[in-house]
Amino acid sequence: LQQSVFLWLYLIIADPIPAVGLISVLCSLTAAHGLTDEQKEFQKVAFDFAANEMAPHMAEWDQKEIFPVETMRKAAQLGFGGIYVQPDFGGSGLSRLDTSVIFEALSTGCVSTTAYISIHNMCGWMIDTFGNNEQREKFCPDLCSMEKFASYCLTEPGSGSDAASLLTSAQRKGDHYILNGSKAFISGGGDTDVYVVMCRTGGKGPKGISCLVVEKGTPGLSFGKKEKKVGWNSQPTRAVIFEDCEVPVSNRLGEEGQGFGIAMKGLNGGRINIASCSLGAAHACVQLARDHLLVRKQFGETLSNNQFLQFKLAEMATKLVASRLLVREAATALQENRSDAVSLCSMAKLFATDECFNICNQALQMHGGYGYLKDYAVQQFVRDIRVHQILEGTNEVMRMIISRNLLTES
Repeated sequence: LQQSVFLWLYLIIADPIPAVGLISVLCSLTAAHGLTDEQKEFQKVAFDFAANEMAPHMAEWDQKEIFPVETMRKAAQLGFGGIYVQPDFGGSGLSRLDTSVIFEALSTGCVSTTAYISIHNMCGWMIDTFGNNEQREKFCPDLCSMEKFASYCLTEPGSGSDAASLLTSAQRKGDHYILNGSKAFISGGGDTDVYVVMCRTGGKGPKGISCLVVEKGTPGLSFGKKEKKVGWNSQPTRAVIFEDCEVPVSNRLGEEGQGFGIAMKGLNGGRINIASCSLGAAHACVQLARDHLLVRKQFGETLSNNQFLQFKLAEMATKLVASRLLVREAATALQENRSDAVSLCSMAKLFATDECFNICNQALQMHGGYGYLKDYAVQQFVRDIRVHQILEGTNEVMRMIISRNLLTES
């Protein structure tokens, strides 16, 4: 792979004009590089679905703020509703690397929709991994088919990065918990059917947190107004509010006090997922920039003849490949439960979301004024992935996790 990148960069310098055409070859080769034949098939199915079922509607979903339920259910028919949920309750049983490959490919068609699908998959995995057989049988099949949709509820108005300080309380009364509090910035909130909620059943700190599954329609569950966002407009975002909301004890995942651990384990995978969505956006934007440079003329020749822009394109492609390699290494580490998995997931999320945003932003700059028009997809990719540097743990928190692990190594 490194030889391929260096060869491509050498050809640009040695023979600038024809070498620009290699960018499409580079992107297609490196996206599949190192994958098994089976993974290449997953990838092809996802790329085709993105091109045929998502990309043609991406702008409309964004402008009209449409939650594309039927399209997502079509994705679920391909096995994308429970990618890493076990097959015995409807999942596809694939690996974290398989999942990363799929989310990257789907995001070339619509980042916002794919990002929601990734959150939905994380919720299904939590129930599958930490639930008992009754809970798995109750929830997983409908989530994997996307007959029902799920939301992840951790963030609160007063606890974002400091998740362990959450205040939503759950007091046990007999065979129910009485849930009070609110969650903020919840993807799918109000439109989804299942809410995986982190709440306080004990004292202060992470050991007092438990995890409850709350079903839509439960008395005392309500929702705030639909938020107006810069991007991610194909998925609704609302506050989720609990007012004396009665939740059966049978809907608790794991034991009391295990909720924070469940949340953090879910987020390790969520960070890989969201980094993979950033890869898809950057992949699409490199190709959009390449195509624009080949047709846009200034000063009597196409922009592809401008060596400065050729070098910018080379940097974009190289950073995309570097990001992809790190994300896939982190996905493998998480799948193998390696000791370096947490650090690698944090590194991958930090590096990929930063670099891929820069790639998309540079692609917009290459489009000039056209890039700022909503007729051009590049601006939507920029808007949709900006939030990836904030959610699933801000990139500042990723730096804290990485440095803490480095400083405590023996």
